[in-house]
Amino acid sequence: MLRSMYAGISGMKNFQTKLDVIGNNIANVNTAGFKKGRVTFQDMMSQTTAGAQGPTATRGGVNPMQVGLGSQMGTIDNIHTQGFRQTTNNPLDLQLEGDGMFVLQDADDSTYYTRAGNFYLDDNDNIVNPDGYYLRGFTADDNGEITTGIGNLSIPETAKSFSIQTDGTVNYVNEDNETIVAGQILLASFSNPSGLEKAGSNLFINSPNAGLAENLVTPETEGTASIVSGALEMSNVDLAEEFTEMITAQRGFQANTRIITTSDEILQELVNLKR
Repeated sequence: MLRSMYAGISGMKNFQTKLDVIGNNIANVNTAGFKKGRVTFQDMMSQTTAGAQGPTATRGGVNPMQVGLGSQMGTIDNIHTQGFRQTTNNPLDLQLEGDGMFVLQDADDSTYYTRAGNFYLDDNDNIVNPDGYYLRGFTADDNGEITTGIGNLSIPETAKSFSIQTDGTVNYVNEDNETIVAGQILLASFSNPSGLEKAGSNLFINSPNAGLAENLVTPETEGTASIVSGALEMSNVDLAEEFTEMITAQRGFQANTRIITTSDEILQELVNLKR
């Protein structure tokens, strides 16, 4: 069987995967905190028909002769560039301007990370995400002093109003019109955020290659982001870029199908040699 046919099949499979990633990016163009994917290819092993030869006293060197056997998937990356800002004026909508991720914890003490800052207050006055996972941070004592203990952040039901500062400090006004500190939001810092694994629902989980810092840090420290209250970080998907990549992937897929059909015509001619 012709090698070109198998090379065309490998190209079709890879471009199909690229179209899958592009489709997912476009589907999440308005998803808060979504990070787009990118596909890269690598050439597959090559069949060497003649090896290289070094120069001698009587003639020059000869380069190797190799026939490529197609392409293979290189990587499927998550691109963690800053997403677009959407102003909502909701004080519990939080946008991260810079590096870092919010830290969430579920009832089973599993830890998740997210850039989606659409938070809410539950019936127990805890700050939670849409799935009910608790926002983590430094808690405050009864005197409003921030402690070093990490726990679930909450705002008392009796609070008249509340606000969240750029450094993550959560303040509220009590019944005596006094401003009290409820806690401070913490962020997780990663040396390689592309190494995180997507867990669905705008959540990421840690992986051995993400490079999670040993300690959680407060916003605006150690190079982490500042918090913008009343806004959301939207998807970093650029539709113009995605449609351009879609066109190139479609044409690449079509070109590989032409390789297969051409190879099939050659095989048919070979079969027809015997009448």
